[in-house]
Amino acid sequence: MTSLLVLNGPNLNLLGTRKPEVYGSTSLDDVRESCRRQAEELGLDLDFRQSNHEGELIDRIHACGQEVRAGLSIGAVYNPGGHTHTSIALRDAIEGVELPVIEVHISNVHAREEFRHHSYISPVARGVVVGFGVLGYRLAVTGLYELARQEGRL
Repeated sequence: MTSLLVLNGPNLNLLGTRKPEVYGSTSLDDVRESCRRQAEELGLDLDFRQSNHEGELIDRIHACGQEVRAGLSIGAVYNPGGHTHTSIALRDAIEGVELPVIEVHISNVHAREEFRHHSYISPVARGVVVGFGVLGYRLAVTGLYELARQEGRL
């Protein structure tokens, strides 16, 4: 069965307890379950991961790029967390393996501190979902699925 990667960057393991006034009270396990149900409805397997380590995220992006080329994956929904504004290496990894990515952010980063307004990931993403809370993950999954369908990868 074709899969979908949902990848989460640093500090997202704290979802539900870190700044609930900004990120809400839903846990990352709750997000995983919501994405699992949606993937199942779409006929996809879910690979859901979180890491606080940039190198681990890069390795998973590289692997997912190979899976897309082999027809085993449709790509990734990616919440890079704080790496959004700092990591050229993650941007280069996505571009290097031509990974179809939908970037997702729980909060509206454009309504927050100025340093959060710039993303190194957005220029290499197929789409960006911001400000819808954890619903953004489901919107991003749907968007990635529809892109794959339109491109004949499903």
